[in-house]
Formats: sequence, C-alpha cells, structure tokens
Amino acid sequence: MYNTSFFKKILLIAAVAVFYSCDKDFNSIGDDLIGDNNFDLEAEDYSVTAFNQKVTPVASNNLPINALGIYDNPVFGLTTANFNTQVALSSYAPTLGEGVVIDSVTLNIPYFSTAKSITDKGETIYELDSIYGLETGKIKLSVYESGIYLNNYNANNYDVSKFYNTDRNSDFETQATTNTSVFGARLNNSANSAENNGFFFNSKEIKETTPKTETAAEVIKRIKPEMRLHLDKNFFKTKIFDAPASKLASDDVFKNYFRGLYFKVEKSTESITTSMAMIKFSEGKINIFYKAKTASTTDAADTMESKTLVLNLTGNTTSLLKEERSGPASDAYYTSATENDVTPDERLYLKGGQGSMAVIELFDKTDLGRYKDNGDWENTPNSVPDELDEIRNNVTSKRWLANEANLVFTIDSQKMASLIGTDPKTVAPEPGRIYLYDLTNNTVLTDYTVDRTTSLNGDPKKSRVVFNGMINLDATSKRGTTYKIRITNHIRNMIKNADVANVKLGLVVTEDINITASSKLDKTKLLPKINDESFITEVPTASVMSPLGTVLYGSNLPEDDAKRLKLEIYYTKPN
Repeated sequence: MYNTSFFKKILLIAAVAVFYSCDKDFNSIGDDLIGDNNFDLEAEDYSVTAFNQKVTPVASNNLPINALGIYDNPVFGLTTANFNTQVALSSYAPTLGEGVVIDSVTLNIPYFSTAKSITDKGETIYELDSIYGLETGKIKLSVYESGIYLNNYNANNYDVSKFYNTDRNSDFETQATTNTSVFGARLNNSANSAENNGFFFNSKEIKETTPKTETAAEVIKRIKPEMRLHLDKNFFKTKIFDAPASKLASDDVFKNYFRGLYFKVEKSTESITTSMAMIKFSEGKINIFYKAKTASTTDAADTMESKTLVLNLTGNTTSLLKEERSGPASDAYYTSATENDVTPDERLYLKGGQGSMAVIELFDKTDLGRYKDNGDWENTPNSVPDELDEIRNNVTSKRWLANEANLVFTIDSQKMASLIGTDPKTVAPEPGRIYLYDLTNNTVLTDYTVDRTTSLNGDPKKSRVVFNGMINLDATSKRGTTYKIRITNHIRNMIKNADVANVKLGLVVTEDINITASSKLDKTKLLPKINDESFITEVPTASVMSPLGTVLYGSNLPEDDAKRLKLEIYYTKPN
C-alpha cells in the first residue's frame, strides 16, 4: 500500500509546488536580490523548552474510531480497551408479525482491512489494518446489555453526569457483572469459543453460500473480514419481540429502554498473548433473522415467512480505557516527568488515550534587553525572549529572510526497541504521525491551516504533507528515526507582528491528522496548578483515539548533543 506510481509522485510534487507558490511571505521581500544570487541559505538553531504532562481522565464520548482489546506495549505497558454503544432500530414502530420464531441473531462489525491477493479458488487474502499485538493473540470477549443510559454530551457545557471518560470503566463493568436483573448472562454465548473465551481478530474472508434450488442457482457471497458473533436468541425475543409497542415507537424511548451493548475484554486462558484492534463500530449491525406468520390473507393460517430485523450500532458511545504502566514507561523518571512539573525533560513520552503529551515553549526565556528601531541593543527588558528579539532584528535590520522553520524530534530508538521477553515480534509499533498545535488557545497552527495538500492514496494519515509530523524510517531497520514538523508561518507571524504571542505548543500522537477537535479533561481530576496555571484542560480528540506511543529526545540535554530538540530556522542572508 506504500507503492506510489510515477504519475502520483508527479502529482504530489505539483501539489507541494502550488502550496509554495502561494507562500506570499517568502516572496514579499528581496525577490530581485534572490534572482541576482545575492543571498546565501544558512540555518540557525534556537532553544526550545519541552516537558511532559500526564493526561488525566479525558472525555471519550462519540469517537469516530475506538479501540477494543488488550495490547501489551513493551514501552508503555498494558492497555485494556472496553467499549459501550447505544443501538437503534433501522426503522421505528416496525411491523414484526405474529408467531415469531427467531432463527439466529448475529452481530456484524467490519474490520479495517486491505486485500493483498486472490487465490486460484477466487478467495481474497486480506491483511487487517490497525491491529496491535501478535496475530495469534486471543482475548476473552463478553458482550452485555448496557445498564447505563448514555446522555447526549455537550462539550461546551460541562456536566459530569453526561461526561463519560476513559476513567469510568468500573461504572459500566459493575453494571454488567452484578446487575443480573438487567443483564443475566453474556449475550455472545455461542459454543464456539472463537466468539467469546478465545476470541481473535480473524483476517479471513467470510463466504456465505445459498444452496441451489429448483428455481435458482447456487449463490456465493464473499464478505470482507468482520467481527461476527452469534447473540442470545432468547434475550432478543424478550427484549424486542415481547416488548410493548410503545418501547419501539421512537428513537429516544427505545434507547432508554434498550440502553445498548457493553463490550468487555479480559485475558484469555487459551493464549498467553493478546491483541487490540481499532474499529469503526458505527458501521456495525445486529441482524435478527426470524420467521413470522405471513400477512397474506390467501395463505394458510400457519404459513410462515422469513424476515429480518436490523439494529444499527449508532448513537452515543464511549471508549473505556485502563492503563497499566510497565517497561521503560513504568520507571520513576517517567512517573515523575508526567506530573505537573515544568522542568525540562530529557525524554518526551507521547502516549495516546489517557496517556501523556509534551508541552513545548519556543526560545530561551532570558530577557535582558531589546533592539531599538535602528538595530542598536539596549539593556531594557521587554517581556520578550532575547532570542526572538534577535530574530526580529535580523529580519528587519539585517534583511534576512526566514525561509523555513522546523521542529525536529529524534526518536529514542533504544527505548522504542524494547521487547516482551525476547520475541522480536513484540516490538512496539510506532505512531505514524505526531501532531503539534497551539496549546494556549487549543487550536491549530497557521501552518496546519494553510497546508491544503491531500493524500494520493486515500490514507488520511498522509494528508497535509507540508505541515508534516510523519515518521521518518530507517531504510534498513524500517524503524522510526525522526519526526519533523514545519512551523514556518507560525514563526513568521511572530517576526512580523510584535503583538503575536509566543504561545505554548502541545505535542501528541494522532490517529487522524484531519481531526482537530478537542476532548475535555474531567475537571474534577485535573493535576494541581503550577503558578496558578493548568497547562492542559483538554487534548486533541485524535490523540484520545490512538493506543500508540513514542519516546523522543527532549530539551534537557547538552547543547552539543545532536539528538537534542531544537528549533531550526533557515534564512537567506545578503552577501
């Protein structure tokens, strides 16, 4: 899926060229001098302060993609991802029929997959995407009726009763395991252990065959890999077909009556390894296949017809994560580094979900003076870092042009190479992308906004290629080496306009670079303030969606350390 045709490469180059052609700041000063080759391109490095921050319980309502399963990350530890979703009838006030006999009830949820080849028998071989852990890993999966009504949550109006976060798993679990008057046994009670006690994410194509009849030929239907569980028929007979008609009459009444499904995962006794998948649950369905007396007046009274009732996994949802630290992320350094401490850190630990992020402040905070309009220095502090004063003076007085500015993050490949035992297959997968944003105002940076480049292969993680943040891989090991993020316009805005604040920046892993919304932290569980300031009260939603993490070199390293985080600005300088 990473092979790109020559034609596509040309399109990408053209797109980037168009982007740069729109970059008016580059051409606003000194066009004629560049044409006469009177400039030399040089790089200057500037100080950056970076420290870790722990992500406390965060809203996990209605994420577009959710994790399910157990993943043992050798760097960050064990993540257990449960899930709760409402369900909805495909149409309300349905005509169900009389004398109902249920044949089967199936839960079907498609996986993300890529077709790799086709066999001689016409079978498509698929590879599952966004699966973490060994392919042979199994989990114990239990599906219950939910006992908690998921209220509509307004992110702009905090209400703890409607705030379902990563830390609320125990509430749902208690309901599922103790409230037998509502739940009874689990719903996926098939004798096939692959649907419960030994569940695994199966990459095989599903083939459904309709036998040949006297009037029709055999029909073979091939279906992409999906979760397919047989659910308890008696439960749905009672819950749906024996329910008062008023309970099935409207969406709000039905969702309060049948409060949805709770997916609970545990370690399986059938395997020592586990796995986790990213799933778009909203594409899932419950299909109830049943027979009812025919409505035709010409048929015999006991004539039955086959029917199907569909329930969609739509409505409010919540992702329920439990984090257990181990490996390098369990050491005392990491634990202390992710508390509310502004001391610069040697390593930056980025972890999705209810994990951790980094706070970045550009430039050394030293403020001894300023430059006057004529370019002379005076020892009068102006609440602006001296490094930023110097940059502004170089541009305005010395006619330097700021061509490009980047933050380059080097991956700690040694920590990221940690294994569970000695099995090389257990090495931690690395986030394909990290995301930098304006933390002070919880918004995107200008460089993100002006980058209109799109992905050529449809992968949302590979759009906005100029803003970047994508992982750079070693050609031999195929493991990550660096991430680079372009902040040219952000720096230029500070150079040109003294009123533009040098805001704090937030750095997180991202599941989808196109999702820029934020999820609020539970305000009752925020970290204590430092200097009357809370650094984070919300985090990017796409970070909450990701189960992955990475370890980067930070700013608290010797200045001559090549792996030290720093800001690089490329200038053209007059000869």
